[in-house]
Amino acid sequence: MSPQPGLNEDEHAPITSGIAAVESILRQPRRVLWWLQQSGSGRLIALMVLVSVVCGAGYGAVIGTFSGGTQLWAAPLKVAGGLILSALICLPSLYIFACLSGSHVRLVEILGLIAGLILLMTVLLIGFAPVAWIFSQSTESVTVMGLLHLAFWAISTYFGLRFLNAGFSAQQGCSSGGIRVWMIIFVLAMLQMTTAVRPLIGTADTVLPTEKKFFVSHWLDCIKQNKDSAQNNQTGR
Repeated sequence: MSPQPGLNEDEHAPITSGIAAVESILRQPRRVLWWLQQSGSGRLIALMVLVSVVCGAGYGAVIGTFSGGTQLWAAPLKVAGGLILSALICLPSLYIFACLSGSHVRLVEILGLIAGLILLMTVLLIGFAPVAWIFSQSTESVTVMGLLHLAFWAISTYFGLRFLNAGFSAQQGCSSGGIRVWMIIFVLAMLQMTTAVRPLIGTADTVLPTEKKFFVSHWLDCIKQNKDSAQNNQTGR
């Protein structure tokens, strides 16, 4: 295995634990990209997915503390499962767009890039978890909590997509146009997933929805219901 020019010795060190995977994705993303290109990268990919599930479930638990009850176990499953499912759903389209963009990245490398994307997202979400918990214990507004979690998700997604774009940028001759189109598709898929597995914030009669909705319609309905509820509370005083 010959060293890659531009990488120091530390960036060639094996990633053998979950902590090492987290530190590498935060401090040495090129180290992750290097090992994804090597044979036997499946172990690293599995490790990143495992850490992503744990971190996603941890952030979901914080979301669940807003309502308590069923959401304490349902929200962690929905957040972790929704992120992994969104990635798997968008994997084929990413491979196709990568090929159309002139990239020679193998399917397993693309899977690794998506795993790195989800890992970075969930690690950042865990970093935001204490702030989210404070708000969940001090406000009863579903709209406020929804906007807060959406802001944290948007920041995490930005950095995750930046990591994925860096992986493709390392491919000489690869056009970024198709990859950018896929990023939009991925963001829309995740937004729709939040509606498909609702409720994440608040309560409902069922764990999963029985009605199909577009995520924008769902958000507008939530805002309207919260506004009507606030008005009714003021009228009743």
